[in-house]
Amino acid sequence: MSPIDVGGPALFLGADTPCVALLRPEIDPGRPEVREAAERAGVTPEEFAGPSGLWQLIADRTDGEGLEVALPEFGNAAAADFADRLLAALDDPDAEFTEALTVSGSELLRLNGRPAGAGFAFLARLTPPESAPLDVEIGPTSTADLRAELELFRRNLG
Repeated sequence: MSPIDVGGPALFLGADTPCVALLRPEIDPGRPEVREAAERAGVTPEEFAGPSGLWQLIADRTDGEGLEVALPEFGNAAAADFADRLLAALDDPDAEFTEALTVSGSELLRLNGRPAGAGFAFLARLTPPESAPLDVEIGPTSTADLRAELELFRRNLG
């Protein structure tokens, strides 16, 4: 199967698995590879692409556990605010920090950052409604790489 290009802003903490991602996927149902995949799945390209512009919070652990939470009441301004708070937290390379992502009054993500070498390691706790919390340990990432990821995310918000 050919890879499907998924556009939209995406913030990934963790290089692979484990990771936590905040993203707003946008799949163009008019792309040939989307039409082909939809045909194989027996659905229309629009059904396969799903709603565009819907924010999601995704977490994956190395043991196969993971969560995906749709954030229908979340917007670009809240995403930008979260990214800005993370960028500010990186200003002190020797300080631990905690940032939360709250949607509709519910804390869905609590991110605890701690200094690790020339960067930070994270413990992320996802607490989706009506589901057990999931903790994800994310190994050290350099501060420079974290800043670059956050700044790219901010630019992609438009």
